[in-house]
Amino acid sequence: MAFISSGYNPAEPMKDRITDIGPRSYEEFYPPVIAKNKGKWAYHEILEPGILVHVSETGDEVYTVRVGGCRLMSVTHIREICEIADKHCDGYLRFTTRNNIEFMVDSKDKVEPLKKDLAGRKFAGGSFKFPIGGTGAGVTNIIHTQGWIHCHTPATDASGPVKATMDALFDHFQSMDLPAQVRVSLACCLNMCGAVHCSDIAILGYHRKPPMIEDEYLDKMCEIPLAVAACPTAAIKPVKKTLEDGTEVKTVAVNNERCMYCGNCYTMCPALPLADKEGDGIVIMVGGKVSNRISAPKFSKVAVAFLPNNAPLWPETTAVIKQIIDAYSKDARKYERVGEWAERIGWERFFEKCNLEFTHHLIDDFRDPAYYTWRQTTQFKFTD
Repeated sequence: MAFISSGYNPAEPMKDRITDIGPRSYEEFYPPVIAKNKGKWAYHEILEPGILVHVSETGDEVYTVRVGGCRLMSVTHIREICEIADKHCDGYLRFTTRNNIEFMVDSKDKVEPLKKDLAGRKFAGGSFKFPIGGTGAGVTNIIHTQGWIHCHTPATDASGPVKATMDALFDHFQSMDLPAQVRVSLACCLNMCGAVHCSDIAILGYHRKPPMIEDEYLDKMCEIPLAVAACPTAAIKPVKKTLEDGTEVKTVAVNNERCMYCGNCYTMCPALPLADKEGDGIVIMVGGKVSNRISAPKFSKVAVAFLPNNAPLWPETTAVIKQIIDAYSKDARKYERVGEWAERIGWERFFEKCNLEFTHHLIDDFRDPAYYTWRQTTQFKFTD
């Protein structure tokens, strides 16, 4: 017999719905002018860095002021964002997928007071709380992962290198002086929840040593079959060992030659720590993109095989990124992304112009059969 709920009417699925189970419908949070013109937008323009206008077929306009935000925000900071929205935007705002905050107003007269208010809000150290920019042919806000503050497998921090990098690239965030947009991303380890495999410039945390095995604790803290099964390269196997005091314990052994330092085993077993001060560091990758414009999407390629974790400012990392951006800015053609520029001039020339050392570690020779057989792009050409 089929189950029939007394509180659900399939003909009216939203009737009497309990809205605190799951998120509420996003349509409830549209500014009135956007709700009114949904599906009727004719075009949009970038008026200046960080300022956009969308024009509807009805003649209505929406002006957007985009400011850079951070991935990890305090409650106090979020309350200040809401205060600004209440003051200038009738309480409406939106977050972008790259951690920007967008304040939207329905009249051009409201833009300048909003800009002035945002520019006047600074932290005690003097930096902008709400820097305006991140649009068009400039550096967009960095999207990144958790880092040391919250994740258990990172090889580098997230918030620290991101802040240091954006300090170095801040002029490009507040202007549109590059050949095309440059997307910078960071992932704390090669599990890559930061999507750095397809960014113009990618900062990737990298482990260089296999996990340390805490034999005396492992069988007390872990389910050994889970730790073995978690390894994607089958580098872990169960073994028995005798400790110095003569105690025999069940533990695991790691085949170092097969280990790819991903940290999956540590996710299953806290007695297999991977973090290491000297072994952990940063890889710089370049040339990726998701866009189909001009050329097909591209994967990022390794440009610098290893840089140390020199907290809190990561000077080696920021210097390399600045070198790449400066060379790209001077040499690329208009609308060329970083990867398109490198492919046009040749990767050998890319390393020369960016003053980067080339080593055998940087040779990209992996080709999965799918690389040739899958359709990788939606691009097409009209034919007769």
